[in-house]
Amino acid sequence: MSDNAAVVEAVHEALSHVNDPEIRRPITELGMVDTVVVEGGRLSLTILLTVAGCPMRDTLQRDVAAAVDGVAGVDELELEFGVMSEQQRADLQVKLRGNAGAEPVIPFNLPESRTRVFAIASGKGGVGKSSMTVNLAAALAQKGLSVGIADADIYGHSIPRMLGVEGAPTQVEDMIMPPQAHGMKVISIGMFTPGNTAVVWRGPMLHRALQQFLADVYWGDLDVLLLDLPPGTGDIAISVAQLLPTAELVVVTTPQQAAAEVAERAGAIVTQTHQKLAGVVENMSWMELPDGSHIEPFGSGGGKTVAEALTRDVGADVPLLGQIPLDPKLREGGDSGVPLVISDPDCEASRAIRAIADQLAVRKVSLAGKRLGLSPV
Repeated sequence: MSDNAAVVEAVHEALSHVNDPEIRRPITELGMVDTVVVEGGRLSLTILLTVAGCPMRDTLQRDVAAAVDGVAGVDELELEFGVMSEQQRADLQVKLRGNAGAEPVIPFNLPESRTRVFAIASGKGGVGKSSMTVNLAAALAQKGLSVGIADADIYGHSIPRMLGVEGAPTQVEDMIMPPQAHGMKVISIGMFTPGNTAVVWRGPMLHRALQQFLADVYWGDLDVLLLDLPPGTGDIAISVAQLLPTAELVVVTTPQQAAAEVAERAGAIVTQTHQKLAGVVENMSWMELPDGSHIEPFGSGGGKTVAEALTRDVGADVPLLGQIPLDPKLREGGDSGVPLVISDPDCEASRAIRAIADQLAVRKVSLAGKRLGLSPV
């Protein structure tokens, strides 16, 4: 093998450790490495972007430069970016998603899927459902899990702001590459509407939007997907039951009895949809005063009441997963785009949220229907 050929091979090996920032798989595996030419210590390298104007180009440029910097025989790098052809993008889609038929395939419904899906629900607005969604997602991501968030609250979408997401999704053929925030993949209708434009759609459009979020977005190999549902038991709740029958509901309420009654109705939808209830979260349970004492501005007992009522309704144990204190920093984190469990991980509210995430992360693995790779002797 010539010296240049050995250097080219070493470059390919180095690039095999560079992941595409959006797809999270090696660029060599995705067919993004176009030309590698070495002449007298000068490396001419062409990387193919999935689309022109790829928002992650700078990240990819930095990662590629860092990867080849330590390759023996490379003294200078000339890096250029091209764009995949239509056929190359089609081949990439097949590589990532397989040969899908005319009807969109939701990967979370496939038998081999290991993704656990939680639908965060509430009976009414204003109980902190979206705040719980982003903070639980961040807490799960801190545990080393691969996490995605789908903002299914089409009319009241707020997830992009709460996670500080400003970038738009990238489209590759029929696939949508979701932006990432704090190590999590995120999709929301707010990424497709200009400014603060209101979404005025009827039920069928809502169903189609949710279907696209689940089937057309390339989520990769997620451990957990969280859906931020709109309040109540309307179109989206019904669509989730149809599109994701294995999704588990987490009901968020406040301690107030009036809120608890509404939350019970939101959770009782499972008696008709036959979904599983993962449990109840009581938010704004108490507030700590400067002198260290606690007050209960919204009363007490609502979360326990909802858990007990749903246990009776569904005939199975529905636990109260936890109680979250009222903390102004939780709201501040939503406005700044940094979840509280990231900005202040040691505060009481963050510890309570992480304790809930610990319970949601536990899963009894069933081997039913799974191939074990064993052969008879």
